[in-house]
Amino acid sequence: MIIIFDLDGTLLNTIDDLGYACNYALEKVGYPTFSIEEYPAKVGNGINNLIRRALPEAERTDENVERVRKYFVPYYNEHNCDYTHPYKGIPELLKACKSQGHLLAVASNKYQAATEKIVTHFFPGMFDVILGEREGVERKPNPQIVFDILDHFNKGIKNTNAEGQKTLYIGDSLVDYETAKNALVPFVACSWGFVAREKLMEAGVEHIIDLPDEIERYL
Repeated sequence: MIIIFDLDGTLLNTIDDLGYACNYALEKVGYPTFSIEEYPAKVGNGINNLIRRALPEAERTDENVERVRKYFVPYYNEHNCDYTHPYKGIPELLKACKSQGHLLAVASNKYQAATEKIVTHFFPGMFDVILGEREGVERKPNPQIVFDILDHFNKGIKNTNAEGQKTLYIGDSLVDYETAKNALVPFVACSWGFVAREKLMEAGVEHIIDLPDEIERYL
């Protein structure tokens, strides 16, 4: 089976490093900052959208996003593993999946360089494919990142439900849920991430797990 994992909020708790980087960049440009506890509501669609949500409403222009991003990216590149850590049980889950012969991939809206650095730092040699935000490729919930992963494994299941049953997508957000639906692959949500279980249920997510080892029932 191909198992595709979201990164932030699914494999790793990255919110502190994202929040500190965003606050640093906001302060450099002269905008108000936020408490780290406020950042889970701002993440999920890539760095640009995180910055956009953090800007004052009247200042949310593309130009201002780029101004903040110029400070955010260098800082985050340097500090993206300071407070980030795997969720409890995730390393053990990945080792178990690998030992069972499953193919593992990461599909993230975090920009590619940071995605690769963080995944290889915390999970060296564990993933067969690591994809993040790349120039010219639409972010999730566009399903292209899933198609690219599947193409790597020579599956090509873009429009085939039957073949799609051989793939599982695991994420913590409604963006992940929509991505899986758009890619026609089964989805399991984890409740330990940045989106509350109640919101996942309200959105119609059918399969939700509360602990990493619960995923084994879907493999």
